[in-house]
Amino acid sequence: MNAKYPQIAYVSTYVPKKCGLATYTHHLREAVSKAKEGSLPDPVVAMCNADELPDYREPWMHPLVKVNLSDYRDIADLINDSAAEVVSLQHEFGIFGGEAGHYAIELIRRLKKPVVTTFHTVFEQPAAPYSDVQKQIAHWSNHLIVMNRKGIGYLQDGFEIAPAKISFIPHGTPVLGSVDRARIRRDNGWDQRKVMFTFGLLGRSKGIELILQAMESAVREVPELLYVVAGQTHPEVRKHEGEAYRDELLTLVNRLGLNRHVQWIDRYVPEDELASMIAASDLYVTPYPGLSQITSGTLAYAAGLGRPILSTPYVYARDLVQGHEEMLLPFGDSDQWGQKLIELFTTPGMLAEWERVMSEIGQGMHWPHVGAQHLRLFRQLIDRQSRGIADVV
Repeated sequence: MNAKYPQIAYVSTYVPKKCGLATYTHHLREAVSKAKEGSLPDPVVAMCNADELPDYREPWMHPLVKVNLSDYRDIADLINDSAAEVVSLQHEFGIFGGEAGHYAIELIRRLKKPVVTTFHTVFEQPAAPYSDVQKQIAHWSNHLIVMNRKGIGYLQDGFEIAPAKISFIPHGTPVLGSVDRARIRRDNGWDQRKVMFTFGLLGRSKGIELILQAMESAVREVPELLYVVAGQTHPEVRKHEGEAYRDELLTLVNRLGLNRHVQWIDRYVPEDELASMIAASDLYVTPYPGLSQITSGTLAYAAGLGRPILSTPYVYARDLVQGHEEMLLPFGDSDQWGQKLIELFTTPGMLAEWERVMSEIGQGMHWPHVGAQHLRLFRQLIDRQSRGIADVV
């Protein structure tokens, strides 16, 4: 291992688990490794369920069954005795055991290595029990990362965290090489179509019905319009209500006469294929009804790939496109969405200008930049520790 680069221990869900956080951490680890010019594999503590233990066989993988509190203590001791110099903890409430994921506190308190926690969810108005758990995690962490500038203010106001303890680093996005858009469009049946694209695990929080309602009027003016909805139903949604939401959407499509204007890709889409599809689309849409969502990996990907976007004004979308609020529309107003879709697809040069804006925004979100930013922060924190400089609390 190159001695000038630190070893980092990651705590998160991890591939092969199919969830956004697992994919994010996989790419973060790879990006930081490349920034370190290739070193020995950094260890990963993979949060998992008991039946997923066989999925983590690599020597650098350390599965932690999220409901076993004693495992958190054992993993902390393992990290303390390892060569790791800093811990990167990716925090979402659902991946840790205990009420509101409070088992994570047991891990952080026991660690003797500096901890950098990335909060993937931050509430503007935190409420118990989540607020109590997040406040303790923030307190016991040496540094915090948010992927939305507004998250800095939320942490300051909600938990009285000093600004110097918080860094903004954008959500990483893939760097796509040359893409044969014509081939991808032909392979997916998008020839001669104007393609809107939405990706993600399907559930009621996606707001797909808003786009369908808006299309009823839009297709009269833009008859070649096609809305592609890619992704399986969220496993937790399927567990509780089966395919009820998808069935409701299919019924709505039939009622509105949109069958030739909607394409469903009801399967897991590998990331390379997904990135190519996004790059080959004409417009990326996130019509989410929940306005408090502070991160969106799918919208970040669209931005990183330079796609024009149209979105409801949830927190992450507002932060991403600040200064270009014409890309944001309220949830529920299908007439306004329909009018905007017609304007975008019939006004010469409008989509091209939005593409230019999003390409500029997305430049700084590519994984090589994001990995280098993380590495700089990790090294600064280790240096502070080695020089005995007190952590900012």
